Amino acid sequence: MELSVFVIIDKPKEEVWKAIIDFKNCSNYIESIVKLEIIDEPKDTLIGFKWKETRVMFGKEATEIMWITDYADNEYYQTRAESHGSVYKSRLAVESEGEKTKLTMSFSGEAQTTFVKLISWCMGFLIKGSMKKALIKDLNDIKTYVESK
Repeated sequence: MELSVFVIIDKPKEEVWKAIIDFKNCSNYIESIVKLEIIDEPKDTLIGFKWKETRVMFGKEATEIMWITDYADNEYYQTRAESHGSVYKSRLAVESEGEKTKLTMSFSGEAQTTFVKLISWCMGFLIKGSMKKALIKDLNDIKTYVESK
């Protein structure tokens, strides 16, 4: 499953970037994040930054360990998580649009086991719709937070 969503934020991309890499405080403005615990915080890079995130997904709390695998300062970062027989990758990117910023979140989930592949095939369209709504909600939470500053 792959999907991508975006919002336009009425602030410069540097301000949006500061917000999306403020992992210690994101649970204060992204409603679905219940708790975030930093596991590893490299000094001079985002690569290898690792955290445990608890959020509400489909009405229940779920905890995943995520880490940053790639980034370009003031442009994007990419994360990876491995759970429940799947590999999940997400990417948050900022792009200037005049005085505003386009914030894009891309997500992909790849089943690794036969059982999970079968479930994904049967339920994929339902899961994709719910995931898209969740991603848009996160982006709108970030937009509201950044624009209120």
